[in-house]
Amino acid sequence: MDEILDTTSDGIRYLSFNRIEKMNALTRGMYSSLAHALNDAAGDFSIRALVLTSEGEHFTAGNDIMDFMDNPPTSDSSDVATFLSSLLNFPKPLIAAVKGNAIGVGTTMLLHCDVVVASQTAKFSMPFASLGLVPEAGSTFLFPALVGYQRAAKIFMTGESFGATQALEMGLIAEINSLPLAGATQIAQLIAEQPPQAIINTKALLKARNHDSVAAVMKAEFEIFSLALQSDEATAAFMKFMAKKGSR
Repeated sequence: MDEILDTTSDGIRYLSFNRIEKMNALTRGMYSSLAHALNDAAGDFSIRALVLTSEGEHFTAGNDIMDFMDNPPTSDSSDVATFLSSLLNFPKPLIAAVKGNAIGVGTTMLLHCDVVVASQTAKFSMPFASLGLVPEAGSTFLFPALVGYQRAAKIFMTGESFGATQALEMGLIAEINSLPLAGATQIAQLIAEQPPQAIINTKALLKARNHDSVAAVMKAEFEIFSLALQSDEATAAFMKFMAKKGSR
């Protein structure tokens, strides 16, 4: 069974996380599929918008810990790095439909989306420090810019989670909808009806101020993240996490 479902309808491409039994935790192979699809959609003139969504009750539990431990992404050519680069540089409208848990990269990837629709069940968290790691995807630049330094520091450093109402107030999501995919599709359809080059140019202008800064921060984050992944501190934190998970 494909762990990333890839469909297109009326000029809108849908990428859906489909690893329900693992709460859609992302593996190296899933990152590769996502990056390939994003880059393909970027070059396909018939695609006017792309929607990230998920099967089951959750958006994603973030990185698959065992996959990360077995195959740590330590180079710029890794599938994880390629996916993050494809997010940063995706030139067309990127919309997300979120429900349930959006953990780690499940939250940080949303900072690159143009519109996020979430259900009231959505629960966001970025517990990187709790795992002996550092935030990624340019989130140490984008999240404080969105919510302010102290609020970002508190969330990053405590690993606390927050719900859809808080996410809406922060500006992380655009709206709360009991049917997030339907809401995201409606927005994507409205965008797809607009003159496509005008939309691409508008997104480029909106992102221009921060693009190079985010790219530089992403590079620094990834280098530190890669070193941290190989540290005794992270190994101990991962083992503690797995033991806690196994005891449930």
